[in-house]
Amino acid sequence: MLFETWEKSFQMKRTITERPLDSVKMDFHLHDDYEVFLFLSGGLRYFIERNSYDLVPGDILLMRPGEIHKATFYSNEPYERIVWNFPIELLDQLSSEEHSLADCYHKRPHGEKNRLNSNEDEKTVLVALFEKMSILNTYSNKWYSQLLLSLFLEVMVKINCIFADKTRHYVSHLQHRKLKPILEYIDENLQDNLSLGVLEKKFYISSSYLCQIFKQTTGSTLHEYIIYKRISRAKQLLLKGDSAANASFKSGFSDYSNFVRAFKKVAGCTPREYIKQALL
Repeated sequence: MLFETWEKSFQMKRTITERPLDSVKMDFHLHDDYEVFLFLSGGLRYFIERNSYDLVPGDILLMRPGEIHKATFYSNEPYERIVWNFPIELLDQLSSEEHSLADCYHKRPHGEKNRLNSNEDEKTVLVALFEKMSILNTYSNKWYSQLLLSLFLEVMVKINCIFADKTRHYVSHLQHRKLKPILEYIDENLQDNLSLGVLEKKFYISSSYLCQIFKQTTGSTLHEYIIYKRISRAKQLLLKGDSAANASFKSGFSDYSNFVRAFKKVAGCTPREYIKQALL
């Protein structure tokens, strides 16, 4: 069962993007699996929910399902990263009753403490393990799965040990402080009217300035962010048993056809197809 889950569902990808400012338009990401992101090089600021992180080589980010995230670039330096994606079942099968490997994802508030607060020595050890896995991933031999799985387990144990250290301080920031309460309001009121006019009156900020500072922080529009947040809410409702029509209404869409269109763009399938896939 464990090796079947591992071989079918664990994904690892190492990518280098040359001149990212000229060649890449990064969209918000929203997915249903768990992610470990290792940053190796580049000039990168990473936005996750209501926080942003200026990354340095060796930084690790942890994203759980429903946490919206996006990379933005401030230099044309080559952007290199290693990304793992996997389902919760893999962590559950490797955990014990006393020690869950999912703690680093679940024992923190949604969209908070996503960057692992590791020191330089820990980063060196973790990067070496990632590199070893990346090399092994290019070969295939009799013990391929066992070797990769053992390294994955070692990395996740180290990550959870670092995460569990209560003496460490987690630092993040938003480029513009005025955004924090606005993003919190959006999170708490997705079913309501969140037009620029409403936000302008609520927070005494001009709509043009709000759009400007959001674009500077994330590289995308506030409208796109709200759509992704609403689709994330709709996914949760669908998995809890709500109909597509109810999920559409409760997540803030006034028109069902617009909801289906937005859902398919973000999730890659219609709401009904999403429910069918979840039931498999």
